[in-house]
Amino acid sequence: NQFEEDFAARIGTESAAALSSGTAALHLALLLHGVGRDDTVLVPTFTFAATANAVTYVGATPEFVDCDATSWCLDPDLLAEVLKEKAATGALPSAVISVDLYGQCPDYDRLNHVCSEYGVPLIADAAESLGGTYKGNPTGTSTRLSVFSFNGNKIMTTSGGGMLVGSAADMTRARYLASQARQPHIHYEHSEIGFNYRLSNLLAAVGVGQLSRLDELVAARKDNFDFYTEHLGAQDGIDMMPVAPWGTPNYWLTLIVLDAEACTPNELVGALGSANI
Repeated sequence: NQFEEDFAARIGTESAAALSSGTAALHLALLLHGVGRDDTVLVPTFTFAATANAVTYVGATPEFVDCDATSWCLDPDLLAEVLKEKAATGALPSAVISVDLYGQCPDYDRLNHVCSEYGVPLIADAAESLGGTYKGNPTGTSTRLSVFSFNGNKIMTTSGGGMLVGSAADMTRARYLASQARQPHIHYEHSEIGFNYRLSNLLAAVGVGQLSRLDELVAARKDNFDFYTEHLGAQDGIDMMPVAPWGTPNYWLTLIVLDAEACTPNELVGALGSANI
């Protein structure tokens, strides 16, 4: 309970539900939006497989929309084109999932505007962006439901875990589904299918401690980004990942783009490996 309360207070959302993974949170978010069998959900082309995998858990089909060069996240212009085409044929998706990639978020005002125009709910996969901001507000607060991850490699970790955030009513429903949908009776009674998705108290205690250090952890990643930018940013054939003007990333990972004519990613990985890096 404390982890959920501290987390909700930290990002400024009404409520939060601590779960076993970010993928579990995505699954529940889709269920809360009523996405089901034979539906379609639009997801970015550039993301970890879990974003699309969760869509299949509810029997829906993921369809892919490309990302923009400004943020490497879901492109609002391309999304508008796709939704316009689908509206013309009466085949609108049941939801759109955006992904805050490598600690940076897309332009949520534009994405929300496009989705609202067609009445399609937008879910934020903010698994990688905790501690970042969008137009001065914490990431994960621009949509009805947002998802975070505390996997071992994330900006803060509970070794494994996730968080779904949103309204108190939505989170009450999420906790119910995540606790095997057990009815509040003395005996075991279940009237619908539930899931074993609740985070353990032991891992939640780790989360409380990690959350208290979030600013420190983000600052350390920013130092890494600045170091690499200083030493690599001026090198020919290397471009640093852009920082979009509408927010501040949490600098979860530092990314570079290589000129493949000078050096491919695999060649660089091989050279670093040979140097025991």
